[in-house]
Amino acid sequence: MSMYTTEQLEIIDAQSARARRHKRWNDFLHMVGNHSLLIGLSAIFILPLYLVVVISLMSKGQAETRALWPTPFVWHNYIEVFTAVPFLKWTLNTLFVSIMGTIGTVVSSVPPAYVLSRLQWKGRQVTFIIILSTMMLPGQVTMIPVYIIFSKLHWIPSFLPLIVPSFFASAFSIFLLRQFFTSIPDEISDAARIDGCSEFKLMMRIIVPLAKPAISAIALFAFLGSWNDFFGPLLYIVENQDLWTLGIGLNAFQGEHHVDTNMMMTASALFMAPVIIIFFFSQKVFIEGVTLTGVKG
Repeated sequence: MSMYTTEQLEIIDAQSARARRHKRWNDFLHMVGNHSLLIGLSAIFILPLYLVVVISLMSKGQAETRALWPTPFVWHNYIEVFTAVPFLKWTLNTLFVSIMGTIGTVVSSVPPAYVLSRLQWKGRQVTFIIILSTMMLPGQVTMIPVYIIFSKLHWIPSFLPLIVPSFFASAFSIFLLRQFFTSIPDEISDAARIDGCSEFKLMMRIIVPLAKPAISAIALFAFLGSWNDFFGPLLYIVENQDLWTLGIGLNAFQGEHHVDTNMMMTASALFMAPVIIIFFFSQKVFIEGVTLTGVKG
């Protein structure tokens, strides 16, 4: 015998339907609110980039107005930048320093990270703590003695002070790789050792391929750091204009064209373009390398 009458069951079904509609409506409002917030935040971050690109395509007169769209598009600005200053040489110099710095960081960071994460030896944790402690030492503290060393070696002005230090690894890169290497199961290394694989082959043929996301992350960090560096080139190569990078070059360009807003934005857009393109195509691997770091497998 049913505990509810037909009328009571209809009332319950109606209430359930209203509850489901109410939940769907709340979920829809929640989704709209979240997307609206994200779109608003995205617009805040994209607006400066949009203004840089738009103003770079304006004439000098229009750039001084509050126009938000170029009429007409002045594509000649991008040609004039390369003819007004040696922008191509600055770009090639920056690219050379950035690539060499990236190679140096990756090559010098993988071995110590492997030793600190995959090998058992006395004093490993103490060594790792000492390496991390160097991150707390500001660069301003070592700036003068390091400059004196490079000066005694007659490396100023040259690219060597900007490139050679990257071949001595950085505490941050070692830390990031060490955490990722630790997440790789030990059984993989043990199986390779049983098969007679040396530690060097184990690192190069097994651990490094498995750690491509983390290596890509530190490579991207190193490249962006070198590409955006202004203080290092200002300190070591400013005396030789043939060695100028984009950081110093844009500063000099601003001094010559401080009233030409459109030209400044054109130069800035060209400076940002390689970084944006590289990050756009490598963001998946980069995010994977950062998020997986420290997760024990």
